[in-house]
Amino acid sequence: MPDLSDFRLGADVVASDGRKAGTLVCVLVDQDEFDPRAVVVQDEANTVGRALAAEKLLITNEVVVPISAVVSATHDQVRLSMPLAEARAQPPYLSYRFKPLGVGGSVLEEAEVLGGGFGLPNAEQLANKAPSEIEIARGENVMLGQTGRRLGQVHDVLLDRGEMIGVVIRPEGFFKHDVVLPVRFIARADDMALFARLDESDIASLKPFEDAG
Repeated sequence: MPDLSDFRLGADVVASDGRKAGTLVCVLVDQDEFDPRAVVVQDEANTVGRALAAEKLLITNEVVVPISAVVSATHDQVRLSMPLAEARAQPPYLSYRFKPLGVGGSVLEEAEVLGGGFGLPNAEQLANKAPSEIEIARGENVMLGQTGRRLGQVHDVLLDRGEMIGVVIRPEGFFKHDVVLPVRFIARADDMALFARLDESDIASLKPFEDAG
């Protein structure tokens, strides 16, 4: 695996033919070991999504790219081993399946909910990932154990030689600056939040994040 130590959320993702494939929006990791499995790339050129009428399914503009297809990463750019056409043909990450309508409902009525964006009132969201995987995205909450207190929000992920070693927390209440939360302090995680196992001395010892880029 290449050295992905400069891996950053929000970086441009560039295909092997030099064309921009989109933006890195989140990382899919193993929920126990936090090993990266895939990256999710958002293609801004396709802002509407693709509707598959036969399945009553709306596909969004994010695709899942296996981590093995990432050949290099810097603060500003992630490079893939595949050309743009292949990158865009990767499996979609999020999709929305329309729920059954009541009597008198129609496909036309279902289509009308698309006008308000992806806050679809009559659809369920489906994420294309394994049950053992969780997503880590910018803005995700970081909670202090089961106390209900929020330490802050994820601002970035930190990798060393392809292994996730921590996350950068944008502070809320506890801190005055961005800090690094090492993986060893993450007791549990799901798609809604990371849960940190910390006592007061641990919190005081968290190092400020200094972005070398």
